Amino acid sequence: MKRVHCTREILIMIPDEHDSMQFDSKARIIDITKRSEYEKYLHRCLVGPPAKRYKKRIEYLNRAIPNGFHKKLLIVDGDVDGTIEYAPSEVSYYPIIGDNVMVVNCIWVLRKAKGHNFGKLLVEDMIKSEKHSSCFAAIALEDHWSPWFRKWQMEKLGFKPLGSISVTHNAKYKGRIFSVYLMWMPVTEDAKPPVWNRQRLLEGITMCIAHPLYHPQTYKPRQILEEPYG
Repeated sequence: MKRVHCTREILIMIPDEHDSMQFDSKARIIDITKRSEYEKYLHRCLVGPPAKRYKKRIEYLNRAIPNGFHKKLLIVDGDVDGTIEYAPSEVSYYPIIGDNVMVVNCIWVLRKAKGHNFGKLLVEDMIKSEKHSSCFAAIALEDHWSPWFRKWQMEKLGFKPLGSISVTHNAKYKGRIFSVYLMWMPVTEDAKPPVWNRQRLLEGITMCIAHPLYHPQTYKPRQILEEPYG
């Protein structure tokens, strides 16, 4: 399996401990998946209240961690300023299907840390860590009211669109149409594009209460999203 050259930022990278990569004296990326001192970040976003008691999240982590799930933090001058969370397609947030595919559940850099290519650093660290993956996949959003997962942002990180679905949200901004894209980034010459289960995607996400496609437990219908033209 031959790896395709991947363009990356020119950085001075100093190896740190086995689960961390330090890029300079101020920024480092730490895998917190099995580090108790950062446990609260497994159950929450970078800001807002912890979700440790959220049953769906706990169930997901119990299933995903033994099967290749990772969550990493970007720490700058001692502050947690970014994160990336990813897992094999079989245990990712999304109904993405493929051979040897690693799926980005979430990637986020706080606004105060923008402008330093930290998002690219998080993606590069993931690629470096997952040497046996043939490609990486994610979702992207267009015309959604959330600032996360915007298509142009994911394209800037190196992902390319494979397909999309136009939907409306049944609980928020009813009638407003937005698009969800299946994105991918091949890293080997024999990588095969992943596919997704569009019907399952309409059910939304239950593992993270801050996700733009979150399906709250209080919303009883099976689908939180709907195809307006379907």
